[in-house]
Amino acid sequence: MNNLVSIITPSYNSAKYIAETIESVQSQTYTNWEMLIVDDASSDNTEQVINQFQSTDKRIRFFKLTQNSGSGVARNVGIENALGDYMTFIDADDIWFSTFIEKSIQTIQTKKVSFVFSSYKRSNEDLEFVFSDFIVPQKVTYTDILKSNSISCLTAFLDIKILGKKYMPKIRKRQDMGLWLQYLKEIPFAFGIQEPQAIYRIRENSLSRKKTDLLKYQWEFYRQVEKLSIIKSTYYMAQWMYRGFMKYRN
Repeated sequence: MNNLVSIITPSYNSAKYIAETIESVQSQTYTNWEMLIVDDASSDNTEQVINQFQSTDKRIRFFKLTQNSGSGVARNVGIENALGDYMTFIDADDIWFSTFIEKSIQTIQTKKVSFVFSSYKRSNEDLEFVFSDFIVPQKVTYTDILKSNSISCLTAFLDIKILGKKYMPKIRKRQDMGLWLQYLKEIPFAFGIQEPQAIYRIRENSLSRKKTDLLKYQWEFYRQVEKLSIIKSTYYMAQWMYRGFMKYRN
């Protein structure tokens, strides 16, 4: 397994956490990777923290946006500059287990699939596991993701040799869901690794914990991005609300 893996990380005022994220990448048992960190015009010392790592690890590539544009734009800059055969994502406050890349590539090769994603543990800001693990389905299709986005940016892993590059839609929220759906329109399913391979840090101000704040964005996504009818949008919105409640009930 000598294929280059491109890891894309958007960062914004992430100085408090990004060192732990980078260290989790550096601890991977699979070592042929590049980490493209795209800073979204941070106002703290995020850049200085990244530079400390970059000075000793040339696999880390740094890009800086001059204007705050959102994580989707930052990830698209990473996608555009990615050189790898595989592409994956990790946000600047999350953590991978050391076998994440190795396990993802093994699954792609053994299952003969081009898109995999993993279960993950859920912690609070202090990495205390106060929430239950999120165990992903073994397979998800296009319509499954419309009902509930069980593919986290934290563990999505794509074979770009097969799938090619696609970009996140230019919207402020739900960009990752938009990218997964583009791929799932062309392949039958994405394969889920049910053993947790990462830690998703749920912060107090996380929008993923404030589902009511996302209702407008979700509706606009169905109508404007996926171009669904009002009837279909209403159906999938009801599914999304119920499944979102169940996902964060503990």
